[in-house]
Amino acid sequence: MRRITTLLIMLSISIGFSQTNDIDKLALELAFQEKDSLKVETSLKIIKALYDINDYERAREYILKSEKLSNNLNYKQGIAEITYYKSLIYAQKDDYINAVSGYNKSKALFNILNDTLSVAKVNNSIGLIEIKRGNYNKGLQFSLSAIKELEKRNLVKDLNLAYSNLAKAYYNINLFEKAMEFYLKALGVQMKLNDAKGINESHSKLAELYSNKKEHRKAIEYYEKVLEGNESDNDSIRGLVFSKLGGEYLKFNDYDKATKYLIQGYNINTRIKNKAGLLLALNNLGDLNLKQGRLNIAEKQLLDAGEIAQSLNNKTELLRHYKLMKSLDSTRERFDRAFVWQREYYELNNSLKKTKIKPITSSEKSIDIDLNSNLENKPEVFASSNRVTSSEKVEINNKMLDKYKIILYALLAAFIVVSALLILTYFKRNNSIKYMQELEEKNVKIELQNEAYSEQTKHLENVNNVKDKLFSIVSHDLKDSLSSINGFIDLLKDGSLSREEFDDLIPELSENANNASLLLFNLLNWSKSQMQSLEPKPSLFDIQEVFESKVKLVDQRMENKGIALVDHTLRDFAYADRSMFEIVVQNLLANALKFCKNGDTITISNHISNGSCIVSIADTGIGISKENLDKLFKDNSFTTMGTDNEKGTGLGLSICKELVELNNGKIWVESTQGVGSTFYVQLPKSRPSS
Repeated sequence: MRRITTLLIMLSISIGFSQTNDIDKLALELAFQEKDSLKVETSLKIIKALYDINDYERAREYILKSEKLSNNLNYKQGIAEITYYKSLIYAQKDDYINAVSGYNKSKALFNILNDTLSVAKVNNSIGLIEIKRGNYNKGLQFSLSAIKELEKRNLVKDLNLAYSNLAKAYYNINLFEKAMEFYLKALGVQMKLNDAKGINESHSKLAELYSNKKEHRKAIEYYEKVLEGNESDNDSIRGLVFSKLGGEYLKFNDYDKATKYLIQGYNINTRIKNKAGLLLALNNLGDLNLKQGRLNIAEKQLLDAGEIAQSLNNKTELLRHYKLMKSLDSTRERFDRAFVWQREYYELNNSLKKTKIKPITSSEKSIDIDLNSNLENKPEVFASSNRVTSSEKVEINNKMLDKYKIILYALLAAFIVVSALLILTYFKRNNSIKYMQELEEKNVKIELQNEAYSEQTKHLENVNNVKDKLFSIVSHDLKDSLSSINGFIDLLKDGSLSREEFDDLIPELSENANNASLLLFNLLNWSKSQMQSLEPKPSLFDIQEVFESKVKLVDQRMENKGIALVDHTLRDFAYADRSMFEIVVQNLLANALKFCKNGDTITISNHISNGSCIVSIADTGIGISKENLDKLFKDNSFTTMGTDNEKGTGLGLSICKELVELNNGKIWVESTQGVGSTFYVQLPKSRPSS
């Protein structure tokens, strides 16, 4: 068995290599093709191959390019297939709304093109989504509509998916015979495809279905096949199967094999802390020991099983636990406790019957019951001897009428009294409500005035703090940078430096100038934002152009520090204030450079996600500790020294956050200490709707 597993692994690796080679060949072929429908067809082959090997990101890149070309050419077949593959990727990402929307668009196009096979594939995919979401009846309709076309073409991969979907749906609506039929069909296809995972799942479900039908020999056969499968090394699978297999042998009173499998199941599930498998093992072991007369052991195991069943809310196994506990206490002649277990059993059983999904069959019809069908044959109620004369009837009626009048007058009097009381109560309550409303209005006005005074005070304090912060930074950090520059210029003017010495000092002079420029940028924008006068002026601009201009500013510093730049940026547009975005990029590049050391790498890139543009600046520097991550973007005074003891003001990231959010964007960071950091900026690609 191990050899077969090894061969399968080697086969899958070789297939993977061959698929990669095919994709590379197709990509090379695509590069030299004209922009026509043939280029779209080649792209579709690459997309399909990438989807088959689960490389969804690369597949999406080809989808975006091919979609644009297909729309330009108005190539409907290409548009339909690209939309279908895009939806498949959405489904893999659990984005059901976009997936279903895409499936419906592609199906409409395939219908126009009379492509019945593609329509069947789309229906099958919709069926899978609906079944995953629990809409079993709807999923059944879509998958059944796809089956005939797929069977006619003998498309085994698609049939595997369709049969499995239908089997799951029928199982979940309790149509177990139909579920068994489609699990058997799925198993046949999975054998052809060498789908080990699918085979294992089908064997497991078939074993469970045969067990429910009380065909325990067949159940044992399929459980043993699960153990023989190439996924049998998985402890969670083995633990469950051993527990179930022991239970099946217990049905035949084969205590030796039952004991063997149940102990194995108990040990594995205990070791890996798998409560579901442990519950099965304990209930079955309790049943086994009860049958063999080991009542103390049985009681302990069943009580443990009951606790686990309640913690997992596993009502099926809890019901079995109640039944076994009733048998145990009956055997020990503790009939009062047995009665309690019996009552618990019936209450839970009745609630399960009510909540159980009833399978709908075409043979079920509504039955109308005539409740009055036997009344005509009943004897007369009153005999002739009991008849009343007409004069007596009049007298009786008059007495009844007088009685009703008295009752009516009494009711009218009571009504008048109650109405008067209600009216008085209403007016009194109305006056009280008005008085309370006036008091509340006055309180609200006082509170609003207090809040206004408090806000004004807070604003003045903030403005004062901004002023203090500005003077502090200007007098310290900006002064240092400008003093250094002035010192270099004075030395050159006095002739104290030769031209060669000055050339050597130019990089340091440039770095001081850049630091002063960035610091001044940050100070001005931070102070404007604090004083609430910073207004964005959004427009469409090219992300790549901004990166090119900002990389030039730090090029010399990167070279001096021995840091490499990897540029993965693409030509793409964002809708935001360009100058604000430039400040953000400049700050993030300066930060990455500050915390990198000789030999590190800075990587810049951008890509599209759900209609937005996402920019990332990653470095392999010293990273950020978890403690410091929480302080980023929040604390204006938080700063740390760089790898060459570079200083900072603590304003950069706070400014970045404010500028990005002013442009309807988001900024966040992912970092591991000692590995590096990645800062992400997300901006809209168009004017956000109000």
